[in-house]
Amino acid sequence: MDYTNKPQGYYDNIRYEMLKYLPKDARKVIEIGCGNGCFAEVIKKQNEAEVWGIELMESEAAIASKILDKVFAGECEKHLDALPDNYFDVIYFNDVLEHLVDPYSVLKKIRSKLSPNGVLISSIPNVRYHNTFMKVLLKKDWKYESFGVMDFTHLRFFTEKSINRMYKEAGYEIKLSEGINKSRSLKPYLYNIPVLFTQLDIRYPQFATVVTRKD
Repeated sequence: MDYTNKPQGYYDNIRYEMLKYLPKDARKVIEIGCGNGCFAEVIKKQNEAEVWGIELMESEAAIASKILDKVFAGECEKHLDALPDNYFDVIYFNDVLEHLVDPYSVLKKIRSKLSPNGVLISSIPNVRYHNTFMKVLLKKDWKYESFGVMDFTHLRFFTEKSINRMYKEAGYEIKLSEGINKSRSLKPYLYNIPVLFTQLDIRYPQFATVVTRKD
């Protein structure tokens, strides 16, 4: 999979909307898919935390290694065994799980790396987002793009329901699931009129999920 042909800023996007899920007392954090470390650096300063990262792109991992406490370069699956058990207060997956061949196995394996009271926090694209969903429904089209819900590097596609099911089957307990980055368009509401506003999940391009391990 070619990750080099990405829009400018793809690897240095600070996901400020994901910081609100970070526990104030978290002192040991790892971000899977940390890019150049810009988001993890905010966590490090804000919580005075020890922050690790795993990044697929070696060039970005090299930059992150100058900022974070420990950084692994390469596929996350190859580094999971090197992570200490019962260690991290927070594990972040910001728009990463959909890029993995087998996110289900990764979640099962990384569960033991959480501290007993730790949380795993993720952002995952919503394939039912109105811009995507209506193209499939009305235009009968499934077109990949350079970024967003239909990013050409996405290997898996999710809805809120399938996200929650994935976590439960991997041995986690859902603490929070909510849409983020809500569309400002009126289209989702217009689409909802015939179905009595029962499909409001189409307003969100992503869902944020906070889970704990279920021992």
